[in-house]
Amino acid sequence: MFKKVTQNVAKQMDPKGELVPVESIVDQDHFRIHCLVRRKRKTAFRPFPSYKRTEYKLHDVLLPGKDGKSDESLLGRDQQDSRQYATAGSACDRVDGAVSVATEPTLVELGGSASFSKKWSIKMEERHLPVQQLDVLTTERKVNTNHPFIQQLRKDEQNLYVVHETIEASEEVSYEESTKATGKFVAQLYAKFFAKGTSMRKQSITIPKGCILAFRVIQVTIKDAEWGIHHISENNTSTFVSDGITQGQFGVLKKEVKQNCQAFSQLPVELRGTFLEAIKVALRDKDVFQELAQKMEEVYYKTNTCELTTQSPKLKDMLSSLQSLSRNDLHSLAEAVYYTLDALSEQTEEQRLVLLESLEKKAVRHQRNLVERFFKCKTEDTEWRSGGGDILLPFSADGEDKTTIAMLEMSGVRIPKNEFAICDEEGFLALEALYASLYSLDLLSNSE
Repeated sequence: MFKKVTQNVAKQMDPKGELVPVESIVDQDHFRIHCLVRRKRKTAFRPFPSYKRTEYKLHDVLLPGKDGKSDESLLGRDQQDSRQYATAGSACDRVDGAVSVATEPTLVELGGSASFSKKWSIKMEERHLPVQQLDVLTTERKVNTNHPFIQQLRKDEQNLYVVHETIEASEEVSYEESTKATGKFVAQLYAKFFAKGTSMRKQSITIPKGCILAFRVIQVTIKDAEWGIHHISENNTSTFVSDGITQGQFGVLKKEVKQNCQAFSQLPVELRGTFLEAIKVALRDKDVFQELAQKMEEVYYKTNTCELTTQSPKLKDMLSSLQSLSRNDLHSLAEAVYYTLDALSEQTEEQRLVLLESLEKKAVRHQRNLVERFFKCKTEDTEWRSGGGDILLPFSADGEDKTTIAMLEMSGVRIPKNEFAICDEEGFLALEALYASLYSLDLLSNSE
């Protein structure tokens, strides 16, 4: 729920995507001004960059200066500019909408399939540290190249960024929603996979005053003990080494998915089953999902802290099988699992339940082929385009399994009662992450 609020705030205040929503209220304190963050690896299905917390702020990795100035005087809040904003809104069943956020409250309609949210409002404050202040700091402080964090970043060739702008709640705000989603069908899935189910689920969250909702970063460059700020965001300069760039066309996505998941196709059938069962458990349990993602990330980046042990009996078989592999095979499989979980993290809890149902019904291959056909219509067949940016898709709900219909609707495909479905550009962005998820699950569930 917190992610829904922050995504809406970030999207409406900066549609270009440079303002990054905070994904977890637990992590929000690690995205304040001067916090150091790492960028999640680029994927074709994630159009805008996202970042991971670190445990450090900028002053933690700088050497003391000779001028006697304290860190507080160089990095203090008194050098930060601030502006006030407010936004308010409501949502109702099957409503999509947009908002232009300004200094006066405006209405916001939160879209969603068959969901209802009560009215809400947020008063926000934008805090901004002028980049010029960071430029001055580069001349007065050097980087501690012996700091373990800096050494690990250099070894793993990871980029480093510093938060220099934030949007924070200036008052406590409560947000609540009642979700019917696809109604009885989703309730049945909750009952099936969790031994619980209701026709309606109510969720609420209280966002405290001062909570960081979104942030903006600028890249840090390091050469020996000297450091600087990379001002031109379009140029893909790395902190330590050169970095590639990924474009968002479906052909690039398909190539990326195939490359990242290739290790699955080389697994023996019994090991595919072991990996699939672990991922199915992760789809049911958010804590297991996060634990598995963290371990695979550590293996992928070859960090020294990686331990393939767990207290979760549901992951032991998979992690045990990984321990017996060669270093290269371990890295390849960790990359495939990490990429799969990255794609699955773009899905909502309800979408993950539908994916579980699709696996049980052996419908994943059909759904993957269906999404591929949708993208083919988008890229090749101009006659399928309609007015307003919508694209007509050759799909009829008649005779189609309700699991597939629910999956498509949750990803933004509109399915009227005729022989065509409709999807816009935003829907196709959601379908990209869905395609990556379906491709991976199809490889693991394929016994051929």
